[in-house]
Amino acid sequence: MKKTSVFRKLVQILFLALTVNSLFFGQAAAEKLNIVTTTTDLASIARHIAGEHAVVTSICTGREDPHFIQAKPSYIIMARDADLWIRIGMDLEIGWEGPVLDGARKTSIRVGGPRHLDASEKVLKLEIPSGKVGRHMGDVHPQGNPHYWLDPLNARIAAKSIADRLSKLEPTYAADFQRNLASFRDALDKRMFGEMPVNMFSGSRLWSLLLKDKLDRFLEDEGVGLKGWMGQMKPFRGQKIVAYHRSWIYFAHRFDLVIIGEMEPKPGVPPSPSHLETIIELVKNDHVKAILLEPYFSRKSAELVASKTDAKVVVCPISVGGAPQTADYLKLIDSIISQIIKVL
Repeated sequence: MKKTSVFRKLVQILFLALTVNSLFFGQAAAEKLNIVTTTTDLASIARHIAGEHAVVTSICTGREDPHFIQAKPSYIIMARDADLWIRIGMDLEIGWEGPVLDGARKTSIRVGGPRHLDASEKVLKLEIPSGKVGRHMGDVHPQGNPHYWLDPLNARIAAKSIADRLSKLEPTYAADFQRNLASFRDALDKRMFGEMPVNMFSGSRLWSLLLKDKLDRFLEDEGVGLKGWMGQMKPFRGQKIVAYHRSWIYFAHRFDLVIIGEMEPKPGVPPSPSHLETIIELVKNDHVKAILLEPYFSRKSAELVASKTDAKVVVCPISVGGAPQTADYLKLIDSIISQIIKVL
């Protein structure tokens, strides 16, 4: 009887301890911000910035075309529970973001709300149409090409937008967010230019020189070699490539590649036989070595062109999580550059 009584008391004490522990950690978890992003690329950057102060989830997985996500009840629940909603913007999510946010019925995360962040607001935008946009032009975005995250400079800019918004929403942790921003930028800059140049001159100064087209001359005068992504891609400046969709314009612009054509005759329009013949002639005449293809598109047309030319198909994910080696934003760009270099 005594043994039974002692055992019951031990069980009661253990149960009480577990209950208190659960309540304590449950409360601690509940205090974390719940950030929901539309894409994995934004989620990766947001995790760097928010650190231990937030839980970050993404609507997209990185393995699908972000233009054509189907709004699901689970996405509405994610939006309803979000303390901050971050989108790529520039109409990338136009087909599905509206129904998700409407279904969530949460004013603060709607467009214009304090807990809705459009990460495109301050980025460098390309391919902004000068005239009226119509459906006859294909999937053209009035605000410009939305695949801006493939330019590391834009990732740097988006990171600051996220840090500033988080600092405004949670001023108690503002110093942490800004410190995490500095850490992310430092890591990105060293990947971009190399560790030695960044340590000697600072990433901000190198970016400024690059944008003024003075970086090469400056580093030559200082006797410092260009490393990182820029150094890896330097031998291939001016090389001509073909892409499937207009996803690659920002990457090509930043690393001085020339896209001479797309497999799609118009954005979002599947290749026609006549258009493929035109692409084949372009590839032959300009000695194109690489055809860039996102994993979620069919390889059939690209492989047809490759079979009739000397070009090779390079299947590259354009988002974090699109392949095992793209676990975060920096590794995504690592992977893209590695695959392209192998062909160029």
